[in-house]
Amino acid sequence: MPNRFLKINPPPPEYITKRECERLIDDAIRQHNRNASIISVALGTVFFALFAEGFFRVIGMIPPFMGIDVNILKEVIEKVQSA
Repeated sequence: MPNRFLKINPPPPEYITKRECERLIDDAIRQHNRNASIISVALGTVFFALFAEGFFRVIGMIPPFMGIDVNILKEVIEKVQSA
């Protein structure tokens, strides 16, 4: 049975210095910026690819998908020729 009157002091906490704290903050900011850049590049690439695909469908360079024809080039040519 432990002696309840015997006080065991826990070891003192280990503090970090101001320089170590600044280094940890700088490392966290650097990691955040790197991760945010990678995510931005991935999203930008996806959005650009989707934009280009839609643009090429509208001008008729890519055939219709699932029967949805969004090609406006023929209509524009017909209106210009009839005017």
